[in-house]
Amino acid sequence: MPVGLVALALGGFGIGLTEFVIAGLLSRVAGDLGVTVPAAGYLVSGYALAVVVGALALTPVVNRWEPKRALLVLMVLFTAGNAVSALAPTYGLLLGGRVLAALAHGAFFGIGSVLAASLVAPEKKAGAISIMFGGLTLANVAGVPLGTAVGQAWGWRATFAVITVVGVVAFAGIAALVPAVASDEPRPQLRTELAAFRNGQVWFSLGMTVLVFGGMFGAFMYIEPLLTRVTGFGESAVPWLLVLFGLGLFAGNLLGGRLADRALTRTLVTFTAGLVVVLVAFALLSDNRLAAAALLAAMGFLGFGTVPGLQMRVLQHAAHAPTMASSANIAAFNVGNFLGVWVSGLTISAGLGWVSPLWVGSGFAALGLALLLVAVRARGAAPAESAADEPSTADSPAQACATA
Repeated sequence: MPVGLVALALGGFGIGLTEFVIAGLLSRVAGDLGVTVPAAGYLVSGYALAVVVGALALTPVVNRWEPKRALLVLMVLFTAGNAVSALAPTYGLLLGGRVLAALAHGAFFGIGSVLAASLVAPEKKAGAISIMFGGLTLANVAGVPLGTAVGQAWGWRATFAVITVVGVVAFAGIAALVPAVASDEPRPQLRTELAAFRNGQVWFSLGMTVLVFGGMFGAFMYIEPLLTRVTGFGESAVPWLLVLFGLGLFAGNLLGGRLADRALTRTLVTFTAGLVVVLVAFALLSDNRLAAAALLAAMGFLGFGTVPGLQMRVLQHAAHAPTMASSANIAAFNVGNFLGVWVSGLTISAGLGWVSPLWVGSGFAALGLALLLVAVRARGAAPAESAADEPSTADSPAQACATA
């Protein structure tokens, strides 16, 4: 494994920690700043929208630079945003710090995904992407539970101070371990990059990302009040439950990457359908502690098991404009985050209860699965799915579910 992948995963760890850690501290942030829990959830929605802006506006700018330089500048922006969050005395300043950090998110993963794929053989590209996104999963396995425990012990501002330090370490790791990639080929023109979006399959892929990840994240963001107010766990149990979720993420991301390298469409169909089933089961069994713990881990496993495949599908159908398409897909992940959190917040505010985000999530994921099957049908039928599932290979829904 190229050592540069470790450095990229380290950057992903810091960004994942910023994005997800607030899920374990939502009630504390709301109470400290004098806002409702759904209002505190807008700290997630605001972050997600800023990721979209950063992915689409910053990527064309920094894509003209040498990739390592671009990643280092983005990590500076990320670290500065978390420093503002750590010092924020008000809700508005905290939101501003999260927006600043989020601007680096999309471009970092967009450029990093393409760079990660370039460091390995063609048949291992999805696996390389999964290693980079493994930083996100590691953030959930270790970082989010630890950040939640730090916030419970010393306040949520201490958590963001720790993340600021992580940003500094990630900057150093990228500077030391990621190779400077020089290319004699000219950088693609913005017009060339945008031409990739004429492909309908790119839009299908982006839509799938919005719906599938929006379903998982919309359910996850309100998991802390669900676990404490419905399932009956004490606040001290939340970090350990988040460890279970993180372990599921970690395993799902790695396995999803490996399976996507072998059979991309079948993997996406299987994991997405499984996510729908798990979210429905979670909603029905949320008052059972043992079932809730197991289903929380399964939600992480299946939700993040789709990430390498969703990212790889966009890259395959936008081969001539990988960086912009990759960043657009990161933006799509965060459009899904925004929509999932927003709709779930509306259901809570409407009095539908803390279980309602699970129903919202299952609905989003089901729509994502339906869109995937429509996209497969639009590509037409092919004799078999290739190992790499190249864009020229088309699968029927039956093949997607039945072939190896």
